[in-house]
Amino acid sequence: MNDNLEFVPAEAQVDPGTTVTWENVGSIEHSVTAYEDEIPDDAEYFASGDFDSESSARDAYPDGSIGGDGTYEHTFETEGEYGYFCIPHESAGMTGTVTVGGGGGGDGGGGGGAPTLPDSAKTLGIVAAGAMSAVLGLAYFFIKYGGDYGEFE
Repeated sequence: MNDNLEFVPAEAQVDPGTTVTWENVGSIEHSVTAYEDEIPDDAEYFASGDFDSESSARDAYPDGSIGGDGTYEHTFETEGEYGYFCIPHESAGMTGTVTVGGGGGGDGGGGGGAPTLPDSAKTLGIVAAGAMSAVLGLAYFFIKYGGDYGEFE
C-alpha cells in the first residue's frame, strides 16, 4: 500500500497456508478489507482490525486502519480467489486480488499478463506527444504564414 492509492502488487498468487503481509509504505492510512461476496464460500473472512464481516469493517472505520509503516497479515487456507479493497480509497480503485492455489506450479518469478505501466510514464508520454504536436503545428504555421522576404535572386 502506498500514497498513490494502490496495492502493490494488486494481484498475487499464493499456495494454501501462505501468510500474506500487507505493508503501508506511505503516510496515508489504508485498510485491507475483503469483499464478502468475492471470497470462497468456506473461507475465513479477513479485514484489518479483525472484523468478522464487510459491513462491520465499513461501519467501524477508521478502526482497523493501517498507518504509515504499519502492517496487516492474513493466512490463506482455502483455495480460490479473494477480492479485497481499502475502505477510504475504494472509489479511487484501490482494490486487489489474492488467488490461492491453482497456479499450476512453477518456481515463481512472475506470471503471465502484460506488465503494467506506471502513471508517471503514461503522463510523460502524453506530455511528449503534446510537445511534438505543438512543434509540428508551429512549424506548419511559420512555413505557411512566415512572412514576405522579398524576391530570391
